[in-house]
Amino acid sequence: MDLRKMLGFIFLFVIIQDCTSRPTDIVDTTDLELEDPELVRSQALKRLLEVFGIEEPPHPLQHVKQPPQYMVDLYNTVADEDGVTKDPDLLEGNTVRSFFDKIHSDHMHFLFNLSTVARNEKILTAELHLFKLKPRPSEQAYFKRHHFCQISVYLVLDKNKIQLPQGRKLLSSKLVPIHSSGWEVFSITQAVRAWNDESANHGILVTVRNLGGAQVDPNIIRFASGRDHHESKQPMLVLFTDDGRRGIVSVNNQPDGQMVPLPNGPFVPASNRTRISRSVEDDGQLPCQRHPLYVDFEEIGWSGWIISPRGYNAYHCKGSCPFPLGQNMRPTNHATVQSIINALKLTKGVSSPCCVPDKLFSINLLYFDDDENVVLKQYDDMVAGSCGCH
Repeated sequence: MDLRKMLGFIFLFVIIQDCTSRPTDIVDTTDLELEDPELVRSQALKRLLEVFGIEEPPHPLQHVKQPPQYMVDLYNTVADEDGVTKDPDLLEGNTVRSFFDKIHSDHMHFLFNLSTVARNEKILTAELHLFKLKPRPSEQAYFKRHHFCQISVYLVLDKNKIQLPQGRKLLSSKLVPIHSSGWEVFSITQAVRAWNDESANHGILVTVRNLGGAQVDPNIIRFASGRDHHESKQPMLVLFTDDGRRGIVSVNNQPDGQMVPLPNGPFVPASNRTRISRSVEDDGQLPCQRHPLYVDFEEIGWSGWIISPRGYNAYHCKGSCPFPLGQNMRPTNHATVQSIINALKLTKGVSSPCCVPDKLFSINLLYFDDDENVVLKQYDDMVAGSCGCH
């Protein structure tokens, strides 16, 4: 993406401005063009990072690392192949983070570093994901006597008294079939909210007991660990939050949850074609419609930390809004009146309406942060869904 396209993309989403503003209100890029190109690029990318709510771009990974399958599946559930949100109600909040255990203890004690979570983020839901391994055939005798086990998850209050009642607090507990294998999910929202309120983070403790209350041998009921098993089965904390960033225009969806189709140009009824042809002849400009504006993350140097998408089509609106405005121009009542006033020259200085987005959709990014945690974040008002005269 060349510098002019990059600046155009940034101004499209950062500056919401009436095209009828006074000349002194319009952003002048002349000075930018005279500056050092590298300085302009740096300033442009910094502003683009602000649009995405990121202070500094994460460092590219030094080694190949696969994101958790849960995060990939979640991304594919909420976003299409271009990252555009399928249904805004599918995701709780606008940010999902995954964290891996940092201590790899043999005693089912897990510690997660949540320092990347901002204090102003609202904690919605926190889950502990543990992968229960398939029982060994050598333990068949135990399975004949026991069919269920109770898995309990505790907030550690004092790491020196972790095995004592006063050193921990029960968060979640459930019965699990002994013969089962696969992911088990436990709610630990209360713990994460406590840590976010500056309570000491001593981690999470997990215990396994039979229905009689006796501790189960960890060699019988086993869970994947970060030290001994593939990273795809590592213990993981999944955190759903909301950072309060919301767009100006709400996303419009069909009642069945399918996104409104995004045509590349307006439908032109036969009755309007003569008028539109005349408009093109008069000012050499096509009527208001949507045009492609592809943002390639590799070209702007972000492909080293963004997992999906590799880029997306933001689109932009361009074209004339000639009098009289037809319904295919999707005009507001205000734009219709302005068009009439302009055509009749009733008031000096009143221009024709502007061609601007009248529907905006959100996109989703799946990326690695500086701690190599995987983040799924949703950004409002990033794709022009359709254009109209306003």
